[in-house]
Amino acid sequence: MLMEKVATLTQITKRQEYLIAELNHALYGKRSEKLTADERQLAFEDLSIALSEVEEAKGKCADKEAEVRTRNKLAPKRTIGNLPDVLPRIEEIIEPDSLICPCGCGIMHKIGEDRSERLDIVPAQLRVIVSVRPKYACRICTDGVVQAPARSHLIMGGLPTEATIAHVLVSKYADHLPLYRQSQILARAGLDLHRAVLADWVGKAAFHLKPVVDRLAEHLKRSGKLFMDETTAPVLDPGRGTTKTGYLWALARDGRPWGSEEPPGVVYFYAPGRAGENAETFLSGFNGILQVDGYQGYNRLTRPSRKGGDPIRVANCWAHARRKLKEIYDRDGSEIAAEGLRRIAEIYAVEADIRGHAPSQRLSERQTRSAPLVTAFGDWLQAQRRKISGKSRLGEKLAYIHNHWEGLQAFLSDGRVEIDNNCIENLIRPIALNRKNALFAGHDEGGIAWGRIASLIETCKINGVEPFVYLRDTLTAIANGHPQSRLDELLPWSFKPSS
Repeated sequence: MLMEKVATLTQITKRQEYLIAELNHALYGKRSEKLTADERQLAFEDLSIALSEVEEAKGKCADKEAEVRTRNKLAPKRTIGNLPDVLPRIEEIIEPDSLICPCGCGIMHKIGEDRSERLDIVPAQLRVIVSVRPKYACRICTDGVVQAPARSHLIMGGLPTEATIAHVLVSKYADHLPLYRQSQILARAGLDLHRAVLADWVGKAAFHLKPVVDRLAEHLKRSGKLFMDETTAPVLDPGRGTTKTGYLWALARDGRPWGSEEPPGVVYFYAPGRAGENAETFLSGFNGILQVDGYQGYNRLTRPSRKGGDPIRVANCWAHARRKLKEIYDRDGSEIAAEGLRRIAEIYAVEADIRGHAPSQRLSERQTRSAPLVTAFGDWLQAQRRKISGKSRLGEKLAYIHNHWEGLQAFLSDGRVEIDNNCIENLIRPIALNRKNALFAGHDEGGIAWGRIASLIETCKINGVEPFVYLRDTLTAIANGHPQSRLDELLPWSFKPSS
């Protein structure tokens, strides 16, 4: 019996060691860089699940005393005492079977208690709000009937409350649940709502939220420094029975790395194509520095003939330059690419030291420490280009960096400019997740609504605002006739939850 238990524990330990090694490889191994962020998250989740299963099996096989020690050791410290105070508490008092003293002295008195907390989840509860408006009349006179007016709703005469609409919006655009899946989930709760009904609610909400998003865009375009990027948004093309490629363009403001008092925000514009004239249209009224990747469509924004404003100064992204060299290094281990990566790492080390400092401090440090590194990199770049064929893969990557050299130096002359475009790439990721789950938008108008709702949800997230509560209260305010002259009060960074 003992030998069997030892053999079982040995087998479990070997599997545990194997899973830990796999987890470390996914985290730190060379191959991890070839996975997307979403793929890495899935790998971490599945490996963590398997590891937890092994640990539980190991605890079950140990003797009672060892099991207690194992459980205490394996208890995840991140959850101990970490249940937020805002969660409602429901106390269950567990009394002994009898309070009579075993010695026959009488009833025992309470001298203390032990308390423990566990997290409990109640699945989403569907309920019906029944509005009753009594009618009153005088028994003596006949002057009329008194009745309270009906409350205003976003969809008058419709089924949903504003909270229901907000839930559908957050589920679709924040949790990436397509409407047909939401319809299936509601059906399991006994509510038969076709996805066409849910789509009607989303469309109406998008219409009413348009002025808020337009106002958000106005605020962003008043800034002196913005980020911009674009990503595909497949859209159904009924005429051909297939999909066409639309684009969601993200325009963002985020001055948190240099302590800006302007709150961060992002707006997504939909366009049926990637032509640079779309960016020019969206940016009408903006005059400042625009941080972008190397897409040539943005070049038209720098011309004197630019429509909608003065020529824009473009700042390019060192992360994209690094990525070009990393592709070559991963493929053939090029020493030249390795040297370029080392030089770029030195520039990034300076950025790590000055993150969070004021623009003037950042600029001073960059001019003192980063400028010589960038100059040396430029000299190295030109020297390598003279030795390497421009038609080779490495030559093409070096030419890319050369062609964007002016924009790559923009961060040396303005402390507000970041070294890369990673901020906007992070804000593009939720769009990619929604695209992966929904496959495509049903129409160009669906792409517009997609961008509109996502603008508010993602701006809520980066301002620490809960999207559901914000949308619920904002839709309620709009239904109650919130004046257009006070739209600023409805922006996510101005949001104050109702009691």
